[in-house]
Amino acid sequence: MEIMIGIGIVLVLLVALMLIGYVKAPPDTAYMISGFRKPRILIGKAGVRIPFLERLDKLSLKMFSVDVKTTDYVPNAEYINVKVDATVKIRIGQSQEMMSLASKFFLNEREDMIIRRVQDTLEGNMREIVGQMRLEEMVTDRKAFGERVQENAIPDLQKMGLEMISFNVQSFSDQNNVIEDLGIDNISQIKKGAAVAKAQADRDIAIAQAQAAKEANDAKVQSEMEIAEKQTSLAIRQAELKQQSDVKKAEADAAYSIQEQEQRRSIEVSSANADIARAERTAELKAKEVEVKKQTLDAEIRAKADAERYAAEQEAEAELFRRTKEAEAKMIERQREAEGIRAVGEAEAEAIRLKALAEAEGIDKKAEAMKKYGEAAVIEMIMGALPEIAKNVAEPLSKVDKITMYGEGNSAKLLSDIVNGTTQVTEGISAGMGINIKSLIMGALGAKMATDTPAPVVVVQPSKEDTTVQDEEPENE
Repeated sequence: MEIMIGIGIVLVLLVALMLIGYVKAPPDTAYMISGFRKPRILIGKAGVRIPFLERLDKLSLKMFSVDVKTTDYVPNAEYINVKVDATVKIRIGQSQEMMSLASKFFLNEREDMIIRRVQDTLEGNMREIVGQMRLEEMVTDRKAFGERVQENAIPDLQKMGLEMISFNVQSFSDQNNVIEDLGIDNISQIKKGAAVAKAQADRDIAIAQAQAAKEANDAKVQSEMEIAEKQTSLAIRQAELKQQSDVKKAEADAAYSIQEQEQRRSIEVSSANADIARAERTAELKAKEVEVKKQTLDAEIRAKADAERYAAEQEAEAELFRRTKEAEAKMIERQREAEGIRAVGEAEAEAIRLKALAEAEGIDKKAEAMKKYGEAAVIEMIMGALPEIAKNVAEPLSKVDKITMYGEGNSAKLLSDIVNGTTQVTEGISAGMGINIKSLIMGALGAKMATDTPAPVVVVQPSKEDTTVQDEEPENE
């Protein structure tokens, strides 16, 4: 029983010792247990320390910020006194070896104590680098300066179990304001460069604007040229379509004109045939009247006058038709272009052919009618021409302003001369043509009419102008 109690007491003591010796290290602190057993380092882990037999020491693993600056001016490679202000980030090395070294120097030390111990080392390394570099290099390339300081300081820090995380230069200063002068020079250079850059930028902008304006103008000119070309093409196409339309219209007009001329020709041929038939009938009736009844010369002359009037009307109608056709041809020729000329030419040729055909047919019919008339037609022509002959004989007298005649019977003498002139003309026709006009007339009228009927008297009507015929007695001198 006593043994059991003893064993229980021992167990209780062991549990109490374990509870008293239980430790748990945070992540930023290393717990170092040493003594009865092999030294152990706990970081963020739990462990048991045997009370009274093992020791527990702490080592901070936090990052320290060390303000490093030269306490006085340090001459650089150019013997310019320079002051440097920098900030260094350091911490205890995380390896077992580094923490073992750090535990020799900073075990159970506060953070400020560690910073004071490190500041001297870092300041000495920074002074050494300042003496090796020129001022302009340090000022213009702070990174290079910090890297050189780190390279120089890291071996010393490693010997103390420390790691350098960063080195940042805060400022440089000198006794003679060299940095300020460098700044002024740099400012001038920067201003100069900025001015040059601005001038170049303005030039580039002007060039770009000019180029843009040129491209815009080229685009505008190109667009206007394309518009002009399109408008020209449109105008050409419209002209071609109008030309085709004019050609079609000319062809249609020519076809219509030809059709109209065909219809007119048919009408004219029918009318001419009717007129010819009527003339033939009239000629037959006249011939029968001459042969059967032996009508008087007055009736024959009247029939001849009718025939001549009819011929004159036909000739006037033919002339009117010709002039109408010529006017229509000229109008068609002005309105139509080159494509309609051929149709117009054909129409004119057809009109000429039809006219010639109509004239030829009229001449044939007239010849047949004259053949049927025979001597009566000749007599009629001669009798119809006598008044014209008498008019032409008396024509010169109409141009005389005043005639003064002396002696008796001068008026009768003038009339007798006119009649003699007419007689000479008829006799000249008889002699030239070999036709005895008197015999023809006498044979036509009959012997009785030749003896009983007095000779025709040709009366010359004096001109209505101021023509004066006076019978004056010669004055006695």
